[in-house]
Amino acid sequence: MRAEFYKYIEDLQDSICEKLEEIDGTAKFQQDLWEREEGGGGRTRVIENGTVFEKGGVNISAVHGPLAPAMQQYFKVGDVDFFACGLSLVIHPKNPMVPTVHANWRYFEMYDKDGNVLDQWFGGGQDLTPYYLFEEDAEHFHKVSKEACDKHSPEFYPQYKTKCDEYFWNSHRNEARGIGGLFFDYLKASKEKSIEDWYDFVTEVGDSFLEAYVPIAEKRKHLPYSEANRTWQEIRRGRYVEFNLVHDKGTLFGLKTNGRIESILMSLPPHVQWVYDHHPEPGSEEEKILEVLEKPRNWV
Repeated sequence: MRAEFYKYIEDLQDSICEKLEEIDGTAKFQQDLWEREEGGGGRTRVIENGTVFEKGGVNISAVHGPLAPAMQQYFKVGDVDFFACGLSLVIHPKNPMVPTVHANWRYFEMYDKDGNVLDQWFGGGQDLTPYYLFEEDAEHFHKVSKEACDKHSPEFYPQYKTKCDEYFWNSHRNEARGIGGLFFDYLKASKEKSIEDWYDFVTEVGDSFLEAYVPIAEKRKHLPYSEANRTWQEIRRGRYVEFNLVHDKGTLFGLKTNGRIESILMSLPPHVQWVYDHHPEPGSEEEKILEVLEKPRNWV
């Protein structure tokens, strides 16, 4: 399973990078191969200062070795070994009318000291963070995500949409990071689903990503915008940074397992503002997105 899923994310990284380069038209992904001292490594690809994409990363990694004491405590296990692989991407467009997008699909195994698999599971999801609300974009992103889920169970979309709303929640701000999507974790073999069934589901969602995001980026990338729009985008990016550094489990796992810091923090946007006690004008387009972030909506 670990070899099969790693081959899948290698191919998915290629197809996503190729399509995003096509949308941008000028910038290309720069590749950085790296190794982790304790075991494993990865293939980081970053795009910067493009016509459409100000900064983005589409990274894959496969790391293994003894599980760090902090993570043993987190998982409530003893002295075990682990293997983790996944694809993680964050794309920050230049135009404030184009939403930031994040996605992650991952696989984890845990072993005893004889190499026997003690536990294994999949996790991941995809979510959208617009700076200005185009309702048809939100509906499209959720519709594609729902269609991917529905091929495996009618219960998956409402379940994982709710988990996404709950997970990407800046509790210290009492607002969502974005307009959501899907979030799932600890997808383990059971009487109803084998680990192969979960592989089929997670790869279905991974395959849906470009269909969910590309039409939105293509539709919005040439819209005009002002300096005031950029300022709002940078203020909202600050909330994105806050979530990733305060609440995100993936960031925590990377830091606790001596992950590669450049790859972990590639999700942070290049230009951000924190304006003291900022509030948008009543009735403005900026206020409109806040209303949705404070009360997550059902889009399909």
